[in-house]
Amino acid sequence: MQAESDYSFALMGGRVKSERSLPMRSTVNWTVLGLVIEHSSYGFELWKRYEREYGDMAPNVSGSNIYAALNVLKDKGLIEERVETRKAPDGAARLRKSHYRATQEGLVAYEGWVIAQAREHDRRSRQFARQLGAFERQPQIALAILERYGQACLDDKDARIPTTAQFPSPVTPELGDQLASAYGREVKAATLGWIEYARRKFEALASKETPLP
Repeated sequence: MQAESDYSFALMGGRVKSERSLPMRSTVNWTVLGLVIEHSSYGFELWKRYEREYGDMAPNVSGSNIYAALNVLKDKGLIEERVETRKAPDGAARLRKSHYRATQEGLVAYEGWVIAQAREHDRRSRQFARQLGAFERQPQIALAILERYGQACLDDKDARIPTTAQFPSPVTPELGDQLASAYGREVKAATLGWIEYARRKFEALASKETPLP
């Protein structure tokens, strides 16, 4: 009987170790981990923060998606759960609430994921530039692509400085909002500059002029 118990415990331990070692590919899971790292929260608070901070750039999620992500993060040891019981003014105990905060393992894992995302963004941007070069013999097609790309950048309303009035009270822009806004402005300016450079190159090809250096 003891042997069976030890065997079951070993299997369970191996399964937990295996689940922790599996790579986590869900963007929602990583985003929720980032929100917990930003500051510890309850599940419902995380859902509301996710909607406010990432609703315009990430997949729409429901409350059940957030709790599913929290379960995955907890199973992998990236966050820890603390259950709090609050009492009402009359002394009666309220429902218990789960409060989540990141572990040291979660901080390290998120750091690695953020770096990987930055590298992927850079790779995809350079890939697009190289792919556009395929239209060297069809410059008018490239010019049409650049026109649409430039218009999309100009129409993007997300790259702006957030103001307190733009957020529902009592929510105010946090560091993440400020960084995202500044990044959006700088990247937009750089992208429009690159589009103008590429446009001149393809216009020169279209008119059979010597391409600019």
